Amino acid sequence: MKIPSGIEVIKTLTKHYGWVVHSRAGSHVTLKKENEMSILTVPVHSQLKIGTFLAILRKARIEREEFIKRL
Repeated sequence: MKIPSGIEVIKTLTKHYGWVVHSRAGSHVTLKKENEMSILTVPVHSQLKIGTFLAILRKARIEREEFIKRL
């Protein structure tokens, strides 16, 4: 499985899952969802580490296979 970049993760989350960019600080982008208190922080790196990628999906409550299909 190819681990996506931070930009790919951000684009997929905003396009398919209803997350919006809330702020950017340095090399990290914070995403929020409209009617939820959830906040995701995604590092803007050329390739995310597997643990970071899986933690983002877990916090967003998205299955890995479903997310990979939408990349």
